Amino acid sequence: MSGEGGVGAEEPDGDVGLEDDDESGAVVEAVGRQIRLWREAAGLRAAELGAKVGYGENLVYKVEAGKRIPKPEFLDGVDKALGAGGKIAAMKQDVEQARYPKKVRDLAKLEREAVELGAYSAHNLHGLLQTEEYARALYEMRRPPFSADEVERHVAGRLGRQKILEQTPVTMLTFILEEVTIMRPLGGRMVARRQLEHLLEVGRLRHVDIQVMPTDREDHAGMGGQFQVLKFQDGTAVAHWEGQLSNRMISDPKDVRVIELRYGILRSQALTPRESLAFIEKALGER
Repeated sequence: MSGEGGVGAEEPDGDVGLEDDDESGAVVEAVGRQIRLWREAAGLRAAELGAKVGYGENLVYKVEAGKRIPKPEFLDGVDKALGAGGKIAAMKQDVEQARYPKKVRDLAKLEREAVELGAYSAHNLHGLLQTEEYARALYEMRRPPFSADEVERHVAGRLGRQKILEQTPVTMLTFILEEVTIMRPLGGRMVARRQLEHLLEVGRLRHVDIQVMPTDREDHAGMGGQFQVLKFQDGTAVAHWEGQLSNRMISDPKDVRVIELRYGILRSQALTPRESLAFIEKALGER
């Protein structure tokens, strides 16, 4: 799980797109069909509707054909422009879920149910900590490249998962980040700067601990790669290990305990949360 990383982590290179996600595809097609019917009933051309809501004709056609997932503000604007009385806007909740790849929907569900989440990130920041700009930069640098629509869909899914930061009751969240994830200016200087500011903001939440693993550590328990551990109210736990082109859910209690052991050792090897925030502040000052 974990977004840990970047582009091939929670959504591996072999992950399905919208066209292969039957459940999401059906929702998006149904919404698009309803918009087209409302538009035609109002006697408007696609270009006219687009002008009313501030979007291009091509986007309107893509949404109506079920090839583009509409954003909430698009649905609100179309609802008002067509006088739908809330019937189109009411579909925002269904569309919100359809915006995310299935693997992300499944992951978000587990994260919402967890009472404790611990994650180690090796190459880039954990998905729950990423700003929109940082996440977009990661997806845009993916090779082979995602299409523009795929980038937007994955970014939306990553940001949607971050609701866990605000939910109640709170989930205890701990993150271990390699020093390189703090220092590498992914997306450019200003994107990196705003990302560090965001890290400081999140790291000061009472239910969040962020720890930095210095590069000069001679002993390191996480050399097997990045992973995440989720613990639930009933005492059960699962772990998730991530590789380049695949990821694996770990549910066998013996294996989960191994991951938990490694995570505990990693926390002892990393800077403390207070030291880590000071490290991030220093890095921000040098940008």
